[in-house]
Amino acid sequence: MELIYNFDVDAEGWTGGFADYPIGEEDFYELEFAYSSLPSPLDETDGAIILSGNNHSDDLFMFIKKKVTGLNPNTIYNIKFEIEFASNVPQGFSGIGGSPGESVYIKAGAAGVEPVVSAGNENLYHLNIDKGNQSQGGSNMIVVGNFSNDSDDEVYRLKIVGNSESFLAKTNANGELWLITGTDSGFEGTTTIYFNSIKVLLEK
Repeated sequence: MELIYNFDVDAEGWTGGFADYPIGEEDFYELEFAYSSLPSPLDETDGAIILSGNNHSDDLFMFIKKKVTGLNPNTIYNIKFEIEFASNVPQGFSGIGGSPGESVYIKAGAAGVEPVVSAGNENLYHLNIDKGNQSQGGSNMIVVGNFSNDSDDEVYRLKIVGNSESFLAKTNANGELWLITGTDSGFEGTTTIYFNSIKVLLEK
């Protein structure tokens, strides 16, 4: 099964969330999730999903998620992701805590339970699935790239990332999987990413 989300008209059921930041500090972290269009100089008539946040904690995780139904119950699927996004950070750029490009890791994954953020220890919001931490993946998410636009220009450019190796996820008893992708940041500053398209291939 191949799923393609181009965000031409709306967010196509994807919703956003944030984790690994202090409870009640949404305004200070300037968190934003919205349906938008691509930024200039890209095609501003092309729809996209914007995620943005100011990483004061040096560990902010920003994500979008969507439930997929109609799959075989309690079945392991091999999943391949192809994610196109816009970045305005040139390669090799340095910043506080780490690079605003290479130290902002793009992750993708899936789980049989909905990824939910809740208040945890150390007065921080935590995610209920295993995403790993920054450069390391977890059992439910893997690193598929970084936020650098692979150029020398400090303007928004489109970039495609994905996984070449297998990623396995098991559906729940209702034949559902939750897809999730986002940024796990070690850069102490603002990251604003525009997701232009997401393609997912699921094979039993």
